[in-house]
Amino acid sequence: MVVAGGLLLLFGFAPVAEAHNPITSEGEERIASGIAALGLIVIWALYAIGARRTPIAGWRMWLFHGTAVLSFFNLLGPLDDWAETSASAHMTQHMLMMVVIGPLFVLARPLPQLLVVGATWVRSMWRKSFKITQYPMICAYLHGFMIWFWHVPAFYMLAVENPWVHIFEHACFLVTAVWFWWSCLYAARDKAPFAFLALLFTLMHTGFLGALLTFAAEPLYGEARDLQDQQLAGLLMWVLGGIPYIAASIWAGVRWYRQLDRNILSD
Repeated sequence: MVVAGGLLLLFGFAPVAEAHNPITSEGEERIASGIAALGLIVIWALYAIGARRTPIAGWRMWLFHGTAVLSFFNLLGPLDDWAETSASAHMTQHMLMMVVIGPLFVLARPLPQLLVVGATWVRSMWRKSFKITQYPMICAYLHGFMIWFWHVPAFYMLAVENPWVHIFEHACFLVTAVWFWWSCLYAARDKAPFAFLALLFTLMHTGFLGALLTFAAEPLYGEARDLQDQQLAGLLMWVLGGIPYIAASIWAGVRWYRQLDRNILSD
């Protein structure tokens, strides 16, 4: 019921939004957006079924449903359409994936609900795909590579112009963001220092990329694009995008300090 209601709400305004979704798009964009929407619906539906079979805190369940709605709006709503011509809209979409949707998905902790409804091979795939989260710095390096790769002008414009590359770009951001946040927020005690360093590392290199976009003397993504819009995109990454990393770094630092304090007292 929750999934059906959410979908009715999301697609009820689709003709007005003129966004890249299966209803208003045409040609390859319709097929690509349809596949993206189907993937989100399948994960959402599996979670809803799994939530009936496993115990779960109410706030985690509603957090997941809210994150699913936000994901639909971000990936298939009007923001995706604006991102074709606006660097700031494009950056807003990226930052929502990396510092809002990613950590909210992690805080919802949906793996038990997703695992309980899957076949044996599906459960095995989920578990293997999350083994990388045992290594925060590896997740940070991989996530950082994806951030910089997709902001190289040639690849940035390729994603804007090709709907299939566009979807792949979003998948790269979302998957590596979930791995990154999972590895940092649920790091084992012996990995606490690495979680703290991973967050600081990500804060620094995303801030540096934001500064490059802010202080660039000319548009980096085509002469037809507005320089001020690009500078706004840089500020969004540099300032607003840094807030979740700073907050998480403080939390990870306090956690590490308390762990060191306990070790000293035990000695």
